Amino acid sequence: MRPSRFRLPLVHLLVAAIFLTLLGRLWQVQILDGERYDRAAFADHVRHIAIPAVRGRILDDRGRPLARNRAAMTISVDRVELGRQPDRGRATLRALAALLDRPYEELSRRMTPCGPRTGKPCWAGSPYEPIPVAEGVPARTATQIAERPEDFPGVSAAPEPVRDHPRGELAAHVLGYLGPADEGAGEVGRDGLEASYEADLRGEPGSREVVVDSAGQVLRTVREQPPAPGATLVTSIDADVQAVTERALERAVRKARGRGAPADSGAAVVLEARTGRVVAMASYPGYDPEVWTGGIEPDDYRRLTSGHDRPLLSRAIQAQWPPASTWKVVSTAAATGAGYPLKGRYDCPGSYRVGDRSFRNFGGADLGVMDLHEALVQSCDTIYYRFAHQLWLKDHRDPMQRMARAFGFGAETGVDLPGEAAGRVPDRAWKKAYWEETRQRTCEEAREGYPETARTDPGRAAYLKAIAAENCARGYAWTAGDAANFSIGQGDVLATPLQLARAYAALANGGTLFSPRVGKEVRGPDGRLVRSVVPPVTGRLPVPGKTLSYIRDALAEVPKSGTAAGAFAGFPLGKLAVAGKTGTAEAYGEKDTSWFASFAPADDPRHVVVAVISQGGSGGEAAAPAVREIWSGMYGLEGRTAALPARSRR
Repeated sequence: MRPSRFRLPLVHLLVAAIFLTLLGRLWQVQILDGERYDRAAFADHVRHIAIPAVRGRILDDRGRPLARNRAAMTISVDRVELGRQPDRGRATLRALAALLDRPYEELSRRMTPCGPRTGKPCWAGSPYEPIPVAEGVPARTATQIAERPEDFPGVSAAPEPVRDHPRGELAAHVLGYLGPADEGAGEVGRDGLEASYEADLRGEPGSREVVVDSAGQVLRTVREQPPAPGATLVTSIDADVQAVTERALERAVRKARGRGAPADSGAAVVLEARTGRVVAMASYPGYDPEVWTGGIEPDDYRRLTSGHDRPLLSRAIQAQWPPASTWKVVSTAAATGAGYPLKGRYDCPGSYRVGDRSFRNFGGADLGVMDLHEALVQSCDTIYYRFAHQLWLKDHRDPMQRMARAFGFGAETGVDLPGEAAGRVPDRAWKKAYWEETRQRTCEEAREGYPETARTDPGRAAYLKAIAAENCARGYAWTAGDAANFSIGQGDVLATPLQLARAYAALANGGTLFSPRVGKEVRGPDGRLVRSVVPPVTGRLPVPGKTLSYIRDALAEVPKSGTAAGAFAGFPLGKLAVAGKTGTAEAYGEKDTSWFASFAPADDPRHVVVAVISQGGSGGEAAAPAVREIWSGMYGLEGRTAALPARSRR
């Protein structure tokens, strides 16, 4: 059969149509949409790199650096360059690990881009910039890398800024530390002031746009915006007072251990009574903040966060203890507000019976009839037991709880530091909620007992089982015994050292309750004032001025003839009249926790000093001597040089 004479023209027509279609498409791509495709092609090869800013400094009240930056020799690796090597850079990285005396796996992890399943350390920045894998490298090591580029292709050594603490461990818990940013390069504040003032300290990061080829090799820089350095944070911390406070706290813990007490930790706070500014804040045990430089090792992190001592815990704001008799200033204000005469006479027997339980004075001492002034000086418990019992019987509005909350307890102080604990002011509602939350476990313990404990301590096991049985049956009820314990700062009451210091500052200054602040000023890189940080007023004590004055006068006698007289024997009270209150918090199965809360000068208070020593003994044994040492160091007494400048002592 002969081919159709129309077949060849059809083929020509089809080829022509295809050719015209291609021409049309080329015209659309190159002419109509050419600009859009040019932008897309360019974007495919342009990468954005964040440039971290130089972090701002943290200064003390007199302009002395507490945290700053120093130049440290840093080893960086070009991940793209390593990827172009035949073995993907493994040999280079192993040679570098041997030179640095670091595990190969550690360097490899530092170069691994961070992701949802990536462990730390990892790299959160751009893969198109050198990745720092070792900071603070000796100059000799850096020289070897620079002189042998053939052995270390893609590896460079250059000075980079790293966080420096010129005063070592001083105020480590207050300053905080840095950690890798979740997104982008650089580090961010993870705790303390470094975290709270991150937005000010970090500055404004810069950016760099680079063109890369298909292999990821940087060809050229398109645009660069330099970073703006961070602002300077001026604090109200006085470095000399902070040093005095930390030394006194550590010595108090060691002395308590020397007496056989299992003292394990403590905290101390110094506040300006009239402003609410923090002058010093110490926690024991401490730690060296340099451990964070270059990324913390896993073993170091476990040591800081686990175990009983937990050095990373800022006990001044995060640890909570029953405040014991330091709480009696609250109970005195509540009792007189409820109608008990300020100048009345009250019996202080050795014990006071509440229901079927006898509540005893410290040591069972019968101190006779006295007024509230003497009750505070001698720290009579039974007078406050009676107040609490009688108020429990006739006033279900819980006036002592209301007064405690007015003093700022049971809520965060709002200090400009992260992770603050709220303490606890237990009442009827809390007791019922806690019982409902723990009832199932408590009733199981009431039935089954404590077999593990019984094997080593049958007496304690029996005691715990009896308590569990009572709580299982009636743990929801706020009892007269609960009220009695509350009145002397025991039972389920919890407070942080900063909460107690704030409450005593309000007592000392006439009733103003501040939200404490550590930051004082934020200043730009050029030194100009950006803003002032002023402690806000959060309330007024609902206590008449004459009552506050009466309590202050009573506390002024405590170091002279009261429960702190032994601790202050020989102290020049004529030069600096210290007023204060001891506290001895009891806990079953542990030794007493020692408290002392104070202010001075007693007739015109300028500062508040509070200290607590966990399992340190009575208030007069451990905490009061520590506070005495702090006052001596601050004011230059007992042969010491004054840590406070003259303007702060007048």
